[in-house]
Amino acid sequence: MPEVLLIGGASDAMLTRMEAACTLHQWADHDMAWLQSNGAAITHVVTNGGAGVQPAIMDALPNLKMISCYGVGYDSIDAAEAVRRGIMVTHTPDVLNAEVATTAVLLMLACYREMRRDDAYVRSGAWETHGAAPLTRSAENQTIGILGLGRIGQAIADKLAPWNPTIVYHSRSKKDVAYTYYADLTDMAAACDVLICITPGGPSTNKLVNADVLAALGPDGTLINVSRGSVVDEAALIDALQSGALGWAGLDVFEHEPHVPKALRDLPNTVLLPHAGSATVETRAAMGALTVDNLLQHIEKGTVISAIPECADL
Repeated sequence: MPEVLLIGGASDAMLTRMEAACTLHQWADHDMAWLQSNGAAITHVVTNGGAGVQPAIMDALPNLKMISCYGVGYDSIDAAEAVRRGIMVTHTPDVLNAEVATTAVLLMLACYREMRRDDAYVRSGAWETHGAAPLTRSAENQTIGILGLGRIGQAIADKLAPWNPTIVYHSRSKKDVAYTYYADLTDMAAACDVLICITPGGPSTNKLVNADVLAALGPDGTLINVSRGSVVDEAALIDALQSGALGWAGLDVFEHEPHVPKALRDLPNTVLLPHAGSATVETRAAMGALTVDNLLQHIEKGTVISAIPECADL
């Protein structure tokens, strides 16, 4: 049977399918010394978007043919090196689009309607002793900028439709859509009430949302990040939220997660989630199934279902 290295966790359903079809080695049970001795036998890796495949691990797998990644993001895998070596890399797009889009909308609405503040107001008894809470903002008829209008970005735009937004977007290239395209992100931020980040991570987008972008979004603006923590300059974000240069932030991802700076946790104008954008039972099951489907199809037929774009021609 083919030998597969599992980096990170896997559900019972995933483990059952993989163990029936291959010899599965769990990285958590081994170390680099073991890998140096046994790596030549391993032809496939199953990992996730957070763990990826570190360069030292990839270097110790001379006969690696395929990496199946659980997650749509794969910036922790060196895709260029994989292509150079002829290693197929897959991920799990589409099956999580709707759930991540729902999370983005949830964060936006939670910021607009001050859900954290008002929940605390009721729990503290202040409603009874002090009367009604202060008014919040309407999410209707807002200009919403989407940074990264891919599959999930389009799903976010679709889910926002009931609130009658004006959708604008910034991405690597202009798309054939009805929304207004901005070539400059700072210019788009200045035109927006809300900026939603759903662009891939990696060096090309590192700290793309910087102090200038946050200042352009302004004191009445809201930043939502459901992409990667690296996309936003976290120090600049904290400064903007503390000073009032930015109004609110709804964040599902962080620069050094699971570490979240105390300054962010202490701010009243933030809503924070533990990288839970796709974290429903149904969506994670679908992601797991696709991860294993890609692995087994490559083992059996040499083909895959959902290659990353860089590997489309392998």
